[in-house]
Amino acid sequence: MAELEERNTHKVYEKDAIGEVRIADEVVAIIAGLAATECDGVDSMAGNITNELVGKLGMKNLSKGVKVDVTEEHVSVDLSLNIKYGFHIPDVCSRVQERVKSAIENMTGLTVLDVNIRIAGVSLSEDA
Repeated sequence: MAELEERNTHKVYEKDAIGEVRIADEVVAIIAGLAATECDGVDSMAGNITNELVGKLGMKNLSKGVKVDVTEEHVSVDLSLNIKYGFHIPDVCSRVQERVKSAIENMTGLTVLDVNIRIAGVSLSEDA
């Protein structure tokens, strides 16, 4: 149990007779990353050089390109995305913000204050 306490976690549910539920910040980041990549127009998450090296070594980092700041019951999310060429960036970002907010709130019960998006690149389609 000591290993679990080292990670940054937040209590989302507690009941005296049963126990408590704690969610690690990394879990919230993974939810955000998966929700974002499901949106049409998003090619991939963009990460820093460390994440790129980890990916090349074969270890999958599902929270790549995601930074979350979780306080008592609120979440702020920062995403770095690569957008597919030809998509209207404001529309894609709006869909990503709504999907990420909805996914985090539905799965964790936390309230999402903001979803900030940074477009890191544009990916050309394979067909062109």
